Amino acid sequence: MLRVRRPRTLGAALALAISLSACGAPQSGSPDSIVLADAFELGGYNPVAGYGAAGEAKVYDGLLRLSGGTGMPGFTPALATELPSPNADATVWTAPLRAGVRFSDGSEFDAADVVATYRAILDPASASEVRSSFSMIERVEAVDARSVRFTLRHPYAAFPTKLLIGIVPSESVATPGPATESPLNTHPIGTGPYRLTTLEPTRAIFEANENYWGGAPSVKRLTLLYVPDDNTRAQRMATGELDGTSLPPLLAAGFADRAGMSVRANTSADWRGVSMPAADPVAGDPAIRLALNHAVDRQAMIDNILGGYGRPAYTPLPEVYGDAHDPTAVFPFDRARAERILDTAGWRPGADGVRAKDGVRARFTVMYNSTDTLRRDLALAFVSDARRVGVEVDLAALSWDRIEPRIARDGILLGGGDEPYDPDTQVYNTLHSPSADPGAGSPYDNASRSSDPVIDAELDTARRSTDPAVRADAYRAVQQRYVQDPSHVFLVHLDHTYVLKDSAWTTSGPILEPHAHGVTWGPWWSLRTWSRR
Repeated sequence: MLRVRRPRTLGAALALAISLSACGAPQSGSPDSIVLADAFELGGYNPVAGYGAAGEAKVYDGLLRLSGGTGMPGFTPALATELPSPNADATVWTAPLRAGVRFSDGSEFDAADVVATYRAILDPASASEVRSSFSMIERVEAVDARSVRFTLRHPYAAFPTKLLIGIVPSESVATPGPATESPLNTHPIGTGPYRLTTLEPTRAIFEANENYWGGAPSVKRLTLLYVPDDNTRAQRMATGELDGTSLPPLLAAGFADRAGMSVRANTSADWRGVSMPAADPVAGDPAIRLALNHAVDRQAMIDNILGGYGRPAYTPLPEVYGDAHDPTAVFPFDRARAERILDTAGWRPGADGVRAKDGVRARFTVMYNSTDTLRRDLALAFVSDARRVGVEVDLAALSWDRIEPRIARDGILLGGGDEPYDPDTQVYNTLHSPSADPGAGSPYDNASRSSDPVIDAELDTARRSTDPAVRADAYRAVQQRYVQDPSHVFLVHLDHTYVLKDSAWTTSGPILEPHAHGVTWGPWWSLRTWSRR
């Protein structure tokens, strides 16, 4: 029988503190440096492979960057000197570039670097997981040394979202090859406010770029520690070893009344949900999918697992998307309704309460990443809710490298919302039919491997229109169609929670966060702007 393993209390954390702090770990407290712990492996710092696609990389700049605030953020120039200008049908975008900018290796930035970066992303030889996200680009060319022109295959109003990714020197991508094998992954060369000076398996050090074109940052050193276990990060935060970390909501809440520390929460478009693989005879059955969408108690998950830090998710589009969000596209929590759907479809309860149809038991597997306690607890809640309507779900706690080969045949407790700064980048890859080119995108795109030509058509209409009203209508149509025949069981939209040590720094304000919820976001998303009070 599956049992919920509850997080250790902060009291237990303190009991383990002495042994942790005696291991030679770096201590926070230097007036111009900070030490943060993250759950994500260090390295992989190559934009061509998809690193920093939402503009959060500290060692790189994109042509544009995000502006903060509540709601949907805007875009401001970074390596571009102004927002790019499109032609009448938004198929050609021209961006003027900043002069006098140098990469961390001393080389000068110009249009050739922009061209080379985007061409490398689009080159099949790079095998970039984000290539499909840039598939609208037909060609990119230098108009001159200080301006670039992007020609698109079709109108694409959301194109500014594609200008957040970092630019690398043309020389660094001159030789085609897999992006994951590039030296940039461990020796990044960017124009950003920080440069990587040390990289070890569990520690990375970033030093301020004193020659940064936007002015040298006040925080002179950023140390990132790789600490994959949530409870261990909480323990190390409790000892005072860290200046900050990201934690699941219930662990973070334990610091709310702790002297000298603060809990921060940022709204996100990050969702958690369960893929329902079309190839599985149970998870791929439309009645099972629809019934489970009504059977899950999303609000209980928010209250009991997220500590109130979240909102129900029925589709990938939360209300922050304004007119593109359809507030009526929901699955009311109704177990009796779920049971009627299953009864009508011929899924009948057996002696043990588990349903079957034509000799097939209503049973399938859902995988989740074994180091993620939040996904574990959501998966356990999903199992419990499914069992109450007669569907048996087995859980498999695995590493990502063991999950990936099984995507097409087993469900996954997924997260999504990698590029949430337009409805297109929030929903297209999740709900559009899988690409015919298996190397064009991430294997987690549309992990259910479902196809609906009506949804495809509406997504393509919204993607290609430059009329905001047409786009909003199409996205609402997507949601109305989806709730009739869902391909996933979306559960919650998260508020990302962080703990930080109180200090004299004026930190970053709020911003709508993407799925990437480590310490590159939170109070540190615009570290370059921090100042002393």
